[in-house]
Amino acid sequence: MTETSSPVKSNRLISLDALRGFTIAAMVIVNDPGSWDHVYWPLQHAKWNGCTITDLIFPFFLFIVGVSIALAYSKRMESGAPKKILYRKILIRSLNIYLLGIFLWLFPEFDFGNIRWVGVLPRIAFVFLACALLFLNTNWKQQIKIGAAILLVYWIWVAYIPVPGIGKPDLSMPESNWANYLDTVILPGVMWQKTWDPEGFLSTFPAIVSGMIGMLIGKLYLSVKDENKRLVWLYFAGFTMFLAGGLWNWLFPINKNLWTSSYVLYTSGLGTLGLATCILVVDMWGYKKWTFLGRVYGANAITSYVLAGMLTLVFYRMKVGGASLNDSFMSGLTRIGVDPSLASMLYAVIYMLIIFVPALILYRKKIFIKV
Repeated sequence: MTETSSPVKSNRLISLDALRGFTIAAMVIVNDPGSWDHVYWPLQHAKWNGCTITDLIFPFFLFIVGVSIALAYSKRMESGAPKKILYRKILIRSLNIYLLGIFLWLFPEFDFGNIRWVGVLPRIAFVFLACALLFLNTNWKQQIKIGAAILLVYWIWVAYIPVPGIGKPDLSMPESNWANYLDTVILPGVMWQKTWDPEGFLSTFPAIVSGMIGMLIGKLYLSVKDENKRLVWLYFAGFTMFLAGGLWNWLFPINKNLWTSSYVLYTSGLGTLGLATCILVVDMWGYKKWTFLGRVYGANAITSYVLAGMLTLVFYRMKVGGASLNDSFMSGLTRIGVDPSLASMLYAVIYMLIIFVPALILYRKKIFIKV
C-alpha cells in the first residue's frame, strides 16, 4: 500500500496512527527480552516510585486512545449517528478487548481456576468504555472538572487517609496503601503481585484520566484550525502538564503501579509533546516514510499486541537442542562475546520485527481488524 492510499490519511492523523504503532512496537520490545536476567534499566519498569522510558509506554497508549476517541466520535456525532448505535458499538468493543485480555492470560493452558481478571487489555477496555461514554455525554469543560476531581480525590485518598489495619499510608512500600488494600479485598482470582495488581481496581480511576486528557487534546486539535496556533497550544499544554506532574511528584510520588495523579500529568504531558512533535514532523513538514513501521503496527494495534503475547510463549517454550529459542539465541551471542544485556535487547528487537511481518501482510491487504 502506498502512502497516498494509507488507511489513516482520509480520516485520521498519520502522525497519531504512527505514534500508536510505535507505542505497540515498544510494548513488544519491553515485554519480550531474550532474558529477564539481562535487561538494560531503561527497558525495565521502575521498581516502585520513579519513571523509566518503559513506564511511559502504557500511559502513552491510553492517551492515544483518548485522542482517537475525540477524533472519531466527533465526526460520528457531527454526522448525526444515533447515540444508541454508538453505545452498542462502544460496549461491544470494550467487551471484546476485555475478553482478549482474559484469553491472553489463559493461553495456552486455559486454567480457568487461575484467572487474572485485570491486566493491560482489561484496563484498556475500561478506559475506552469510560472515556467514550463521557465523550458522548459531557462537554470539554465538564471533562476537565471530572478529571481534576478524580486526580485530587485520588491524591487525598491514597496519600493521607489511614488504611485499615495499617494506618497512615506509606507510599514508599507496595503493601502499605489503599490500592493494595482494595485489591486484596475486592479483586477475585490471581493478582500480578500476589497481594496487589498494578492494573488493579483503584488505580483504574486515574488511568481513565490519562484517556480523558487524550480526549481533551484531541478536542483542542479539532477546535484550533490554524496549524501554527494549534501546535503552540499543544506544546504549551504538554509542557504545562509535564511541569505540573514533576512538581506534584514532591507531594505524591510519580508511580506507575499506583498510577498516581502526578504520574498521570507527567506522562500525559510527555505524550502531548510527543504527539505535537509527530504532527509537526509528519503532518506539517511531510516527513512520512520513517513512520512506516509505526503506521503498520498502528493499523492493527490490538491485534499485533495479542499476536505478540501468544507467539512469545512459542519462542520461550519451543526447544532447539534442549534449549528454548530465546535461550539458544542468548547463548549463541554471549558465546562470541556479545554483552548479555545487548543480546537480550537484540532478541527483543528481532522478535518485534517478526511480529511486524503478519502486521505488514494485513496492512498490505488492507485488512484492519477492529476488535
